[in-house]
Amino acid sequence: MKLYRTPIPVALLPATIAAVLLVGAGCGSEGPKEDWELVETGLPGALTSLWGARANDIWAVGADRGGGSGPTVMRYDGSQWDTLDTPKTSGDLWWVFGFDGGPVFLGGKNGLILRYEAGDFVEMPTPGTATVYGIWGSAPDDVWAVGGNVIKDAFAWRFDGEAWRVAQGVPPEISASQSLFKVWGRGPDDVWMVGTGGLMLHYDGSSLGPGASGTSRMLFTTHAGPRRVVAVGGLGDGVILENDGAGWMDVTPSGTPHVMGVWLDGDAGYAAGVEGAVLRRDSGEWKRVDTGLDLKEAFHAVWVDPEGGVWAVGGQVLAPPLVDGVIAHKRPVAASDG
Repeated sequence: MKLYRTPIPVALLPATIAAVLLVGAGCGSEGPKEDWELVETGLPGALTSLWGARANDIWAVGADRGGGSGPTVMRYDGSQWDTLDTPKTSGDLWWVFGFDGGPVFLGGKNGLILRYEAGDFVEMPTPGTATVYGIWGSAPDDVWAVGGNVIKDAFAWRFDGEAWRVAQGVPPEISASQSLFKVWGRGPDDVWMVGTGGLMLHYDGSSLGPGASGTSRMLFTTHAGPRRVVAVGGLGDGVILENDGAGWMDVTPSGTPHVMGVWLDGDAGYAAGVEGAVLRRDSGEWKRVDTGLDLKEAFHAVWVDPEGGVWAVGGQVLAPPLVDGVIAHKRPVAASDG
């Protein structure tokens, strides 16, 4: 597949935040060795999110490709990654989430939410213009979107099958001074949202309100499994929080670098961050993995497919321009290898 290298002058974070994020990159000792490979490198837009229905149907989205080509949208069919064109000729996408058989929702800059179904993209009307950083839903007619403007204007929207509407429960003082980055849940009555300054909100099926994270660290991503919820982030060095129902606990191993992506797979899981750092949850502990990859780019998201393969995407995501997209993959461990 063709690799693109066109630079894109896109603003992401204030320079002060970007500089702090870079501090501590490469820290932490290497742990178990795993066989990872780089599938794509040098893509014109950095990749920020991936989601899949199956191991042969995976989506990855990211920054503007430049030259009027619009945001990066790629889809894997089990043998190759293809680039898809959207109705947008400019702008960045920050998240993708969908349902097996459709639809797929893609969120990004200026309040953008695209819906893909039956081969077509449709731009959906939304209640605001702040960036959509995260999307998750329990059903195609019950979907949440969260975001803000990097460090302010936090919002939560909810799609009811007919329209996106502002969700009640984000306190005005929080909205004015903080941002939400991601949302994930275990069902329509157990939804978690995370953001700046340790911000955490929880929806219990009837109301949305603050949840005590126990940290003031920036939380970039959350994911929920059947037995626990995890949230990751940090500035410079990383933080990993877990909640098994008894409250949030800091389970960060010493020397963990800044983490941006996480995915639980039962009691196991993967997290990923700066300079290609990967951590694996095994036997109840998170440990740094030696992937064998030599990357200066950061991983922004990680996903475990139903067959046990692990995918990570990223690029130059900590400061503009958002370029040099990468896709990395670890094949499932065969029974004979175990």
